[in-house]
Amino acid sequence: MSGRVCGRVAIVTGGGRGQGAAEAALLAREGASVLIGDVLAQDGEAHAATLRAEGLDVRFQPLDVTDPEHWAQAVETCRAWKGRLDILVNNAGIINRTTVSSTGLAAFRRVLDVNLTGAFLGIQAVVPLMAQGGGSIVNIASNSGFSGHYDPAYTASKWGLRGLTRSAALEFARAGIRVNAVCPGLVVTELNKDSPHLQPMIEMTPMRRSGAPQEIADLVLFLASDASGFITGEDIVIDGGFTAGAAYRRVAQETGIF
Repeated sequence: MSGRVCGRVAIVTGGGRGQGAAEAALLAREGASVLIGDVLAQDGEAHAATLRAEGLDVRFQPLDVTDPEHWAQAVETCRAWKGRLDILVNNAGIINRTTVSSTGLAAFRRVLDVNLTGAFLGIQAVVPLMAQGGGSIVNIASNSGFSGHYDPAYTASKWGLRGLTRSAALEFARAGIRVNAVCPGLVVTELNKDSPHLQPMIEMTPMRRSGAPQEIADLVLFLASDASGFITGEDIVIDGGFTAGAAYRRVAQETGIF
């Protein structure tokens, strides 16, 4: 590891498992002190303990991203622990997998609360401390934020997260805070490895595979580091070419173009 975020302090939400765990681990291995926040206390504690066993500077703290008080406590932990906060990865998210016709209001609001309002509250909470030295906020959106998706709550939250990213980037640029969104396509984790939609999506993807959590973490690290110092207000798709033209690829295959 090259220490690309050495000496910096990061909060990673939903960092107990899956993509969030990979993001937290890579930031820590690249020199950051990382506060893992998650509602999954057992997973979060276990992951933090594993990383500490590697000699890394990692803590776990329960964090419900929909609760402003939890956010305040996370920021105060960073202030007391290191006196600074440089990186926020708004990774926590849920999915509903129901259609417009079958989604109840409470379920719709719950997805938006976690995926979108949670990121909004996080940005509000971290900016006062982060502005003391500048920093980087990375919102984990989705390539569903560029198209329709059968889950309207999830889709709306990810479209909204792209808008929130741009608004925050404009507002906080003068404070030295960059705000960007990472928009993954299909990433297989323990949570979805048995889902029936995986193989059809892989077949539609030009690269003919799913993404790996480590690949998403690599992009997060880039956006968190000085290597992306002139990038803000952007939403970067990382989906093996799916958004670029998965449907046209299927047509080309079926008509013999390639």
